[in-house]
This record gives sequence, structure tokens and C-alpha cells, in this order.
Amino acid sequence: MAYSAEVNATAEELFALVSDPQRHHELDGSGTVQARAFGPRSLKTGDRFSVAMRLFGVPYRLPLLVLQSQAPSGRQAGVVEWVQPTGHRWRWELTPLAADPGRTLVTESYDARTQNRVARRGLTLLRVYPRNAAGIRASLEKLQGRFSRGA
Repeated sequence: MAYSAEVNATAEELFALVSDPQRHHELDGSGTVQARAFGPRSLKTGDRFSVAMRLFGVPYRLPLLVLQSQAPSGRQAGVVEWVQPTGHRWRWELTPLAADPGRTLVTESYDARTQNRVARRGLTLLRVYPRNAAGIRASLEKLQGRFSRGA
């Protein structure tokens, strides 16, 4: 699943936010990401990091591996993608808009195609996928609000 929104910020500004796990709680629309993270302040391909999470009232720490981290450059999009231990991936794509360099098309996606079957069954039973979709949309709305031109 993937959702996109235009945000009134440069791709570079947004990359600084998305590539810093210490700030992931600032983007989270799901309410599960907590304010504590462990690892580098700017994610690079191959980095490992973890974030403090809370789901169904249960706190846990989620270890993650960065599959791709590429800063935006000129008109080239920036990307940050990580994989969770069960195989599913989260990805942020930050595409500068040619018509307005101060605006960026932000696409956040969740890809469960490589997730192990046991995890997929459990997460399906817990109805995590519809919550992930709602969380992604809320994250994008949060970014839009944070960078609204009137703010």
C-alpha cells in the first residue's frame, strides 16, 4: 500500500526529518512510534537502528535495517527505506515538484509482500494492515499541517 501527498517543504528538509530516527515520532500518524530511538542521527544504506514502539498498550523496541537511503539531489527524489525483522518494508519517497521547487510529493509505502507467512497471518488477524493504511494517511496529513504555508 502506498499513499502520496504534496507538502510545502523542500525534499531536502523532508529528507532531514525522515532520515533521522530520533524524529520519527514527529511524523508518525499511527500513534505507535515513541520519542526514543537508537542508532545514527542520519540513516545511511546498511545502517541498523531501532525505535521504541507501543501497540495495543504494549511497549516494545523494533530493530530495523536500512535498505536504501539516498538524499534528494536537484530534481532527483530522495528515498529512505527500511525492513522489519519479519520482512515487511517501510519506504519514504520525496520527489521535488518541478513546477514549485519549494514543494515535494511525499509517498509513504508499506510493502508486506516479503513478510514471513506467520507474521502476515498474525497481523491480518489483528487488523494491522487497515491501521497501517490509516496511519500512513495520518502521517502525510501531519506533514502537510506541519509545513503549511500559513504555519
